[in-house]
Amino acid sequence: MITSVSNKQVKNIIQLTKKSKIRKETNQFVVEGIKMFQEAPKEAIRQIYVSESFLAKDNHKDILGDCKYEVMQDFVFQAASDTKTPQGILCIIEQFHYNTIDIIRKNPAHIIVLEDLQDPGNLGTILRAGEGAGITGVILSKNCVDIYNPKTIRSTMGSIYRVPFVYVEDLKKTVEELKRNNIEIYAAHLKQSQDYDKIDLTKSHAFMIGNEGNGLSDEISSIANSYLKIPMEGEVESLNAAIAASILMYETARQRRNL
Repeated sequence: MITSVSNKQVKNIIQLTKKSKIRKETNQFVVEGIKMFQEAPKEAIRQIYVSESFLAKDNHKDILGDCKYEVMQDFVFQAASDTKTPQGILCIIEQFHYNTIDIIRKNPAHIIVLEDLQDPGNLGTILRAGEGAGITGVILSKNCVDIYNPKTIRSTMGSIYRVPFVYVEDLKKTVEELKRNNIEIYAAHLKQSQDYDKIDLTKSHAFMIGNEGNGLSDEISSIANSYLKIPMEGEVESLNAAIAASILMYETARQRRNL
């Protein structure tokens, strides 16, 4: 049993939680909660930690099954956890690796391209909503928030395990590659835009979503085949990036469901 917050394993968990650099160097990240444990690919789990009180509850040993785990005293687990009210179980998981081929191979493709998205909650919500809408994957510019940020992980509600994603060094070059693969590129943009629900989204396409404050850069938006917008009432100028992405993704899902 781990009884000290100075324990090397506890320090490692805290470092993985707080520092993107450490996550990259170790190729690992941390997930918390029963749902995130149960849905994690078992081959990707590197270590499981539980609190004393978690282990004492009915059926919790059944949840763990034959998995090996380390037990922490409750105050130690609280120190290691990134949540205010931890459920008492956390895991270290090996990171996932995909490439653009994994994302564009499905036909028709349904892709989200993100340029410099900064809010971890937005990114997690896009993955979660994207799984529900049947996207084939997410392409992120190198300056987007770390997908393994704990807030992002929590927001995905398990979709981090199932939705392919890839960070790319040169977003422009990658989008041009999508076009060469007969994937129509739509930029979420206010200028000279069509209403999103007036476009045929049954064929392979990608939606490009920009930074929360600045939108898409001119360089990236200029590559698009066309611009689209979400009509709005009142004096609202724009929507939250995750909400906008969700509306677009579900319009694709709606059109393809009605084929």
